Amino acid sequence: MSCRKTYFTRWAMGLVGCATTTLDAAAINVFAAASLTDSLKEIAAAYEKQTGDKVVFNFGASSFLARQIEEGAPAEVFFSADEARMDGLEKKGLVVKETRKSRLSNSLVIVVTADSTVSIKSARDLAEPRVKRIALADPKTVPAGIYAREYLEKARLWTSVESKIVPTDNVRAALAAVESGNVEVGMVYKTDAALSKKVKVACEVPARDSPAISYPMAVLKQAKELEAAKRFLKHLNSDEAGRVFRKFGFIVRN
Repeated sequence: MSCRKTYFTRWAMGLVGCATTTLDAAAINVFAAASLTDSLKEIAAAYEKQTGDKVVFNFGASSFLARQIEEGAPAEVFFSADEARMDGLEKKGLVVKETRKSRLSNSLVIVVTADSTVSIKSARDLAEPRVKRIALADPKTVPAGIYAREYLEKARLWTSVESKIVPTDNVRAALAAVESGNVEVGMVYKTDAALSKKVKVACEVPARDSPAISYPMAVLKQAKELEAAKRFLKHLNSDEAGRVFRKFGFIVRN
């Protein structure tokens, strides 16, 4: 065989190899709670390099994402910030039950702007007249807000602060409201507060008083890339992914 033919053959084989890799690669649509944005992006970047699969994210309030899934939005994996949204999907037969697992937990903190002079030593200070507005993810529908309301009700503070609440679309929006100075105080996840240089943690909700925060994940029955979705979920449950979650401040469950 001539050098020219040998070169052509290798070039053609290379094209076949590239085509095979491209054809085998899957696009995995992951619907995930807004508070998972940074950690999941880092995990997915490494996963894509390892596998060639493409991970496409839709981040938002778990309640909003669950509603989208119910309405038929294309999704392979759901990673919720609470069990109730996952329960709702499972009852409707939309979840592959054997893949469901509570992977993470979190904690709540009260934040103020980094240069704030407002002193908040405990949640009871939120009821003081000097605090005019408190940003929460919507306490009626969004997990972070529901957890915050549950805590404030348990502490018998909700009726004292309810009129001050500024509801937002999700926990990141609550954080942004504090960062901008539009509200004096916000209650968000500890992991979100840690990402911002524009806020400081005034106080943390004690673990003994905190609601049971749980982040379940599962593959969805409507998944077009079912096996790829299962592989990615397995990766999310790996030690490698666990290290990333811990780096961002999450409590990792085995």
